Amino acid sequence: MAGALLVLSAGALPVTAAPAVTDAPDDAGGSLVMVLDSSGSMGDDDGTGSTRMESARRAVGAVVDALPDGYPTGLRVYGADRSRGCGDTRLVRPVRPLDRAAVKSAVAGVRPTGDTPIGLSLRKAAEDLPAPRDGAARTRTIVLVSDGEDTCTAPPPCEVAAQLAGQGVGLRIDTVGFQVKGAAREQLECVAEAGNGRYYDAPDADALARQLQRSAQLSAAGYRLKGDPVEGSARADGAPALGPGQYLDTIGPGEKRYYSVSLDAVSTAGFSVTAVPQPGAAVDAFDTLRTALTHAPSGSLCDTDTRYFGQAEGASPLTSAVARIPSGDGSRACDEAGGYRLVVERQSKKGSDGSRWPLELVYGLEEPPADGVTPAESRPEYGTGGKRAVLPTGDPRDVRGGTGFNDAEELGAGVWRDRILPAQTLWYKVAAGWGQQVRYDVEFANEPTVDGVPSTYSYGATRLYTPARFPVGGGEFTGRTSYTGRPATVRMGSVPVAWTNRYESAAWVRPVHSGGDFYLAVTLGAKVAEIAENPRIGMVLRVAVVGDELAGPQHGAPAVTRPPGERKPGKGGDSVAAADSGGAGGAGWTGIATAGAAGALVALIAGLVVVRGRRRSGGRTTRGSA
Repeated sequence: MAGALLVLSAGALPVTAAPAVTDAPDDAGGSLVMVLDSSGSMGDDDGTGSTRMESARRAVGAVVDALPDGYPTGLRVYGADRSRGCGDTRLVRPVRPLDRAAVKSAVAGVRPTGDTPIGLSLRKAAEDLPAPRDGAARTRTIVLVSDGEDTCTAPPPCEVAAQLAGQGVGLRIDTVGFQVKGAAREQLECVAEAGNGRYYDAPDADALARQLQRSAQLSAAGYRLKGDPVEGSARADGAPALGPGQYLDTIGPGEKRYYSVSLDAVSTAGFSVTAVPQPGAAVDAFDTLRTALTHAPSGSLCDTDTRYFGQAEGASPLTSAVARIPSGDGSRACDEAGGYRLVVERQSKKGSDGSRWPLELVYGLEEPPADGVTPAESRPEYGTGGKRAVLPTGDPRDVRGGTGFNDAEELGAGVWRDRILPAQTLWYKVAAGWGQQVRYDVEFANEPTVDGVPSTYSYGATRLYTPARFPVGGGEFTGRTSYTGRPATVRMGSVPVAWTNRYESAAWVRPVHSGGDFYLAVTLGAKVAEIAENPRIGMVLRVAVVGDELAGPQHGAPAVTRPPGERKPGKGGDSVAAADSGGAGGAGWTGIATAGAAGALVALIAGLVVVRGRRRSGGRTTRGSA
């Protein structure tokens, strides 16, 4: 979750606050401290007949009205107490569970008076934000809103932002420029880039309210991380040993993190690693997260996967995953029981976010089918679940997407409606069993756009993940579309779930080998903040689960039947597959090590002689991320 600091320097705000989001969870660990610029220039007319300070008060009111109940929120001011002085900054409302009336009352008492000590205020505001509990990697955000540049020579704001951002994981500095140009805007842009955040431009009072809401709500809706702490080593020697489960670590630019695991000779082992940069932070299209799995005794590469952002608008969660899948004949080094190493590597271009990113690692094991079971043939074709699939129609039901894998909102087949912020990623999960496939569209709404915006365009994207958190994409689907405020649709889907898919070579087939909760992530580009009038953008999800659920992975498995009146799993009762989102995320995956007997493997090999189909020819894949 996020903590945020809001630094305000801004005009009349007829914009209505967005409805408050759901209550802040007790373990979220985030906070918001608003720092209000009360320098003399805030008493100037903003062009509407109101002073910038009057507009700022209304903007703060709109922000707190839209924040979650109980979200820790405070207020700092600068330039409010003396006509001149570079030490004029004080905390007027400590960071506590949100008291909307108290924050509004504190803002009402502020009068524009003095200088603009931005650098010092940033430093003090970072101290106002409480440290995350138990050393957790929580986001803390500073949102600086100013109508001009720093009027004090020291400390330089951009240098302060860089220093703060380099002190640990989770600090974010957003800036909003209210009616600024030239050097003032350049300074605010520099502060945001150095502070792992975003710059928002506010040429008028309406834009001020809109951009403040976006920044504060993005802070309050940060990715909810979950896992046991672990610290990967910088070299292969001394790598910490992992058992099946979920872990949290961090990684910096150019770093590698090593982990060791011990595998048996028969189980499929999956390793999914999600990097969680600050949403919208500066990245290059080819900044990458790479995972690799090697056989420790021989050094043989078992699997590798490289993911990149594919756009330079701003960062979003990035997931890379690798697997050890035993071959049918057991002839490879990677088929052997023994020690293996998981390697996670981050590569960043010059000018990209230089902060450490939280890593969420999931390690799951899947045992082979029971003795005597012959798996059904692989299902590498989309069939009726392809791009032309018929999706649900009708009135949409309201839903609120989660912040990540751990709190993804459960959906069934149907039509769903949500709203998304620029630079935000919302998460959902849909259950699909053996023989079924997930197919969905995301429709981004026709939104009113800001007057005078040049030919700015952004994007909308979606990514589908298996129950083991392996990315699924390619094939018939691209997972991305341009967005200019006009209606736009992006389509995504999977092939049917089949145990033997793991031996296929296609990247969009091989991961789809176990049923459970499939995860849908939807991202809106950061530049939409320059396009749309409304703080959040409407979207509709049309979700289908295609095909009958089969009773198991075996050849000739019958369709699942349920007693009359039994509600099918999935929100709304429309989904037709069993769900299990714990740990590695689905049927057949476990957080406790399991191993099949040698006899089960012999039976499995015998079945594969007939049904396996095309076998994967190599372990190396490099794929892009939407």
